[in-house]
Amino acid sequence: MSDLAGVSSTLLYAAFLLYLVATFLFGGSIRQKGLRDGEVVNRWGRLGIIVTIVGFAAQLGYFFTRWAAAGHAPVSNLFEFTTFFGMMIVGSFILIFFIYKTVVLGLFALPIAVIIIAYASMFPREISPLIPALQSDWLHIHVTTAAAGQGILAISFIAGIIYLIKNIDQSVSTKKTKWLEAVMFFIVSVVAFILITSGFALADYKAEFEYVNKEDAAAQQEFTLPALVGPNEGTLLTAEKMEPLADMPAFINAKKLNTVLWSLAGGIILYVLIRLITRKRVAALLQPLVRNVSSDLLDEISYRSVLIGFPVFTLGALIFAMIWAQIAWTRFWGWDPKEVWALITFLFYAAFLHLRLSKGWHGERSAWLAVIGFGIIMFNLVAVNLVIAGLHSYA
Repeated sequence: MSDLAGVSSTLLYAAFLLYLVATFLFGGSIRQKGLRDGEVVNRWGRLGIIVTIVGFAAQLGYFFTRWAAAGHAPVSNLFEFTTFFGMMIVGSFILIFFIYKTVVLGLFALPIAVIIIAYASMFPREISPLIPALQSDWLHIHVTTAAAGQGILAISFIAGIIYLIKNIDQSVSTKKTKWLEAVMFFIVSVVAFILITSGFALADYKAEFEYVNKEDAAAQQEFTLPALVGPNEGTLLTAEKMEPLADMPAFINAKKLNTVLWSLAGGIILYVLIRLITRKRVAALLQPLVRNVSSDLLDEISYRSVLIGFPVFTLGALIFAMIWAQIAWTRFWGWDPKEVWALITFLFYAAFLHLRLSKGWHGERSAWLAVIGFGIIMFNLVAVNLVIAGLHSYA
């Protein structure tokens, strides 16, 4: 088992590096003058997609070797689910690439997948046995299908954000540029979170707290980042560590909220540094890379990704989830935070398709909807999983 776990970790690391290499190859393809979408992909683009496929194969190897080591599908904790989500983004990109031959999509899709995989690596990676409620084949069916749907919907976001970077005038400050820059800020914040967490991990930072949990019982919790906020009625047990600025109520996971606060604080610092050094908005820095891509093609990719991803997500996150909920908890629906946000995601993308087909929301409007939809997915992944306690909260 330990040998398989080691092999799976090596394969995931190899996939991570290959995705980085493929990103640079796609960048080389974009920089070549005269290449426009619809033309034959040049050698840099061909090398990029080959390396991407090899990386995807390595990550598939990680997935199945970890499955063999654990004895169950590796989607039972936040590390496993998030790495699988990143893999689904790459798999969806590969599929879309062979349909549309759009190299610029790889220049944005692969860094997003790399950031998500790096984000996953910040959480505990130990293989642990499943609790009784999760010991079901519906774990494999429900979670993997929901993540696959989200991965396809992420391509809609990536095409939408490229569309906005290309078409929003960065020479003047408007509401559009400010909202687009807000999206860039949140991406920078995730990068900052990875850097901060890695730094404290290398320093082996740990702070132990004793607190009162939601069952009014005494419990202990270990923080791996300095506590900006502490657990309910918490007492710091580790000497010479930072005292929290405030205690959180029992229904909020203080440790996970603390990571969100650190990522936002780090994001502000990193974003300000980028602006001071470059004297440009982040979107303006990226605009030259997307100058030659067709806006109509990006709009079509974004729309078709929703057409494919929406029914897959509906099957996994709602229908299969309800079947499993009935088996595990003898009820189809319970208004758990995760269930509520799955429903919100479903309703949003249903509205997206309605506005697209009935009201003619194309182009920029459609791109903004794709960005908002992915924001809902990420809120579900980060805030609902990390901050709001519920039956679906990952350990």
